[in-house]
Amino acid sequence: MFRYRQKHVLLVVATLLLVSGAVRVAMGLGPALAIAQAVQTEPEEDPPATGLDPILAALAAREARVAERETALEDKLRALAAADEEITRRLADLQAAEESLLAALSLSETANDSDISRLTAVYESMKPADAANLFEQMAPEFASGFLVRMQPEASAAIMAGLDPQTAYSISVIIAGRNANAPTQ
Repeated sequence: MFRYRQKHVLLVVATLLLVSGAVRVAMGLGPALAIAQAVQTEPEEDPPATGLDPILAALAAREARVAERETALEDKLRALAAADEEITRRLADLQAAEESLLAALSLSETANDSDISRLTAVYESMKPADAANLFEQMAPEFASGFLVRMQPEASAAIMAGLDPQTAYSISVIIAGRNANAPTQ
């Protein structure tokens, strides 16, 4: 008997659920039919505004802004690429100019050293008395440069023919030339 009552209770609960669902469908069916009839009878010029229209409009506006930003970024990237190419070209020009300048300086130094070496050889080949008279007229700093480059014998002969004060000045300059040079 207990089983008999359980089956009846379940049947009653299931029936109540079905009736409740049917009532709800019937209650919602009336207004839905009325709206459908109104929509069919009234021709609308514009589609009905839904909750999605503002969202779609905002998305379209955002897409337009993003497209503008992309265009602006592409323009900036093209400008940066052009500037990079210009910088690279100018850097290459600068390096070429630097190499040319270094070559010119090297040539100038070589020519200058060649001229000084030739002049030193001329002074060495002169008679010591004539060279001493010439060195007397030179500034001691200038004369010391030649005497340092000469052979020691020729330099000694010229120094012997100089006025003692001039010889002393030249000796001080020669001795002090490397006084400030680093020792380590």
